[in-house]
Amino acid sequence: MFGGGGVSKSKKFKASKIATVIGHGTEIKGDISFSGGLHLDGVIKGNLTTNQDDSATLTVSEDGSIEGDVRVPNVVLNGAVAGDVYACGRVELAARARVTGTVYYNLLEMAMGAEVNGQLKRVNENEPRMLGFLDEEKKASDVGA
Repeated sequence: MFGGGGVSKSKKFKASKIATVIGHGTEIKGDISFSGGLHLDGVIKGNLTTNQDDSATLTVSEDGSIEGDVRVPNVVLNGAVAGDVYACGRVELAARARVTGTVYYNLLEMAMGAEVNGQLKRVNENEPRMLGFLDEEKKASDVGA
């Protein structure tokens, strides 16, 4: 009856395979760029970006924290971010998530208990400037001019 033989379900989010793990007790100072999936249990003091990988996913556990801006298409957060979060895909804020900054998102899921000390701003998923790609292209063209 409820099996939904003919009922179409909405597209389910599937995170990228985890390619990188930063473990508990590890602290990295400096900017990080990655592709695929990154799981964070440690601390990053720097900005976190992807290599224009639309399926890239950052997962931050309740022990993980970031001091810097995050520019990743998909973010699953249960830890802390002190900086702005830019995600053209999906942002999941779990119960222990703490963000001090603005969250730019296309799709947002927020659990009871999650905290955003800043603003929530919905943006269009097709806006490349949100992840900083357009700004870098503009800088490159300005240098050549």
